[in-house]
Amino acid sequence: MPTAHVLTYPAHSPARRLDQFVADELPDLSRSQVKKLIEEGRVLLDGRAAKAGEKLKGGEVLRVEIPDPVPVEPQAQDIPLAVLYEDAHLIVIDKPAGLVVHPAAGHAEGTLVNALLHHCDDLAGIGGQLRPGIVHRLDKETSGVMVATKNDAAHQHLAQQFKEHTIHRRYLALVHGLVQNDEGVIDRPIGRHAVERKKMSSRAPRGRRAVTRWRVLKRYDRDRLTLLELTLETGRTHQIRVHFSDLNLPLVGDAVYGGSGRTNALGDMELRRLVRKLGRQALHARLLGFVHPATGESIECQSSPPADFQAILSYLDGKYLIEDQG
Repeated sequence: MPTAHVLTYPAHSPARRLDQFVADELPDLSRSQVKKLIEEGRVLLDGRAAKAGEKLKGGEVLRVEIPDPVPVEPQAQDIPLAVLYEDAHLIVIDKPAGLVVHPAAGHAEGTLVNALLHHCDDLAGIGGQLRPGIVHRLDKETSGVMVATKNDAAHQHLAQQFKEHTIHRRYLALVHGLVQNDEGVIDRPIGRHAVERKKMSSRAPRGRRAVTRWRVLKRYDRDRLTLLELTLETGRTHQIRVHFSDLNLPLVGDAVYGGSGRTNALGDMELRRLVRKLGRQALHARLLGFVHPATGESIECQSSPPADFQAILSYLDGKYLIEDQG
């Protein structure tokens, strides 16, 4: 059945384009998806078919009908996986940077789901279909620990743990700037960026609460870099990257949220070369802990940063050790 959303443009609000309002109210939809829904007559303004450029003046009621997605069954592909833990209920893997989690527009194959379908020969079916259950995601260019489920019961149990924020998730991040305090908490809502729809922002008009706890592991004073351990209480899209960019502490190598410009300002040529070789945000999901959905056992899986990220850390550690000894 199609999903219907009823939206009311607040009275006494300034005039605003209808398509912009719908896109902000339903952040899971892209601008192009909103446009398509309007063109198909699935967006009604006070009971009549709407036009994208119509101006809302306050008090209007919109009904947005989102049709069910057409199921596309992903195909199994022989893609190597680094398995950290596996049994009949779930699998924990160390996801490499560059691997997309789920098939989507522009990534119909070569994803983690395609790899899991090939690897797992004991899938009991999630949602009535033979497919691995993706409970959470990591950005394409973020490496580290992820869990996927093999049956409905395990999927529902783990999804509830994520919803209740009882999952333990720790990340390593290298950021530009020197963080002054030793630890702290960032509590800022995150939603779809008002203009750049592929980005998220803590200044979005309808953001959802996002909480990131951090502590300093090392400060590289002369290069103005800080290595942080981060603990997520929530799991919003791009949460860590947005939170630290907002504090003018963008992640090293993050071209989307401001870190790439800082790369050119690094005075150490070798360090600059290593960061450019990394070519992505310096972020790694190092630990994932949860309660096993079938046994009740506490499971904790860890992974080390990949070689290119570790090369930066090793270079900085060696450099500062030599300078300090000298």
